[in-house]
Amino acid sequence: MELIRKGYTAHMVLLAMLMASTFGFSQTGDNSDLQSWNTLGLEYEPNKKWSFGLEQQLRLDENISEISEYFTQLETKYAITKKFDIGLGLRYIRENDNEGNVQGYENHFRFNVDASYKHKINNLELKYRLRYQNKNELGIGTSEGDYAKQYLRLKAAVEYDFDNWKLDPKFSAEIFNRFENEDADQYNKYRLTFGTDYKIKNFGKLGLYYRFEESINVDIPETTHIIGFNYTYTIKNKKK
Repeated sequence: MELIRKGYTAHMVLLAMLMASTFGFSQTGDNSDLQSWNTLGLEYEPNKKWSFGLEQQLRLDENISEISEYFTQLETKYAITKKFDIGLGLRYIRENDNEGNVQGYENHFRFNVDASYKHKINNLELKYRLRYQNKNELGIGTSEGDYAKQYLRLKAAVEYDFDNWKLDPKFSAEIFNRFENEDADQYNKYRLTFGTDYKIKNFGKLGLYYRFEESINVDIPETTHIIGFNYTYTIKNKKK
């Protein structure tokens, strides 16, 4: 809880800074790409404390012309209080390496540990998440030059609940802090997401979003524009 309290102010500053930067992200050129992220998900909520999720995602890059990667993810969350929860995610990735002399699909494994906090101000819901992420290629060791890619990610999100309106807007801002081999940490990327969800009774939830990513602390920044679609079906344990 102390970590969440310390990060609260930093999240708010991050959100304000990245909202201001949205006016300058319309870059084009060789270092810009258009991608598509498409997700099918299943959630199970046995009670108010626990939730479990299974997700399959396909990502396309090179202006939505080639498969970038596809993965299967398992995750779980535990609500310590109504406002604070912790989570764990496991992801098996088939990543398409189409550069260099050796090309083809590589096997990667990623896990993440989350701490999240949320609260409401009238119709406004605010969420904050701190995530540790670790990704590594399977079958390749450190002796062969492969080291785990580790990130500390800070995310702030806001959603407004309009009365009698199902397409409530969402906005989130996230910054990535990468560290490797105990080297000094460095912020190397930020992400902005605008989207909405539409719930259909007895069918599930459909989501649509636009995401913008840009690398920082480099001479030539890379920018990525992402169009995302997702469908999630949730199973809740019926009360007796």
